[in-house]
Amino acid sequence: MRKPIIAGNWKMNKNPEETQEFLEAIKGKLPAADQVESVIAAPAIDLNALVWFSKDSDLKVAAENCYFEDEGAFTGETSPKALSEMGVDYVVIGHSERRGYFHETDEDINKKAKAIFRNNMLPIICCGESLETREAGKQTDWVVAQIKAALAGLTAEEVSKSVIAYEPIWAIGTGKTASADQAQEMCHAIREAVKGLYNEQTAENVRIQYGGSVKPANVKELMAKPDIDGGLVGGASMVPDSFLALVNYQN
Repeated sequence: MRKPIIAGNWKMNKNPEETQEFLEAIKGKLPAADQVESVIAAPAIDLNALVWFSKDSDLKVAAENCYFEDEGAFTGETSPKALSEMGVDYVVIGHSERRGYFHETDEDINKKAKAIFRNNMLPIICCGESLETREAGKQTDWVVAQIKAALAGLTAEEVSKSVIAYEPIWAIGTGKTASADQAQEMCHAIREAVKGLYNEQTAENVRIQYGGSVKPANVKELMAKPDIDGGLVGGASMVPDSFLALVNYQN
């Protein structure tokens, strides 16, 4: 049985003081770690505060990005080695905003996935199609190609531990949400792709999130689908009460 994973993605929001205030507001209110994995992905400047103030809690910490080299002359980049040493658990890679605004390629994302595993963290690998791709009926081929490229060279054991986040670009920050059936259809296609690349057990192990205007009002319907194991949540994760409603969706 795959453990549900609800991850908030704050994007470029909140400072360290606001991070502390948020964590104080959710303290002692998260579901048990064996029921739901609760994660916050925060900007790099907030990670130290997030790690520090989430100690002795069930909250996992994610970075929103990293570079694929551990160190060197890469001004402005974030070292995966340093993230691991800080106590970060996950790194989000391949988000559509990184692909679109910063021109990250499938090759970049694959290198980052390998760097994350090399440094004993786990990747949350994002994938998703544009509205134009969906309207052309090519969404499944597009997303499966992203998955194949992102996982190239990873072992079955590594993929089993990974998280894949399906985020249709047309549903991110727009208020539009893929229907639960649309989300399930693509998450199932991703699981089938992993099965074809590796084996049935690896496909059964990998956790697949849906992201794109997930909120307390629709999280239960999405989580009821057999191939949806969690959510990668933007705006609804930045308010303590809303985040708590998401991670405690089973109650």
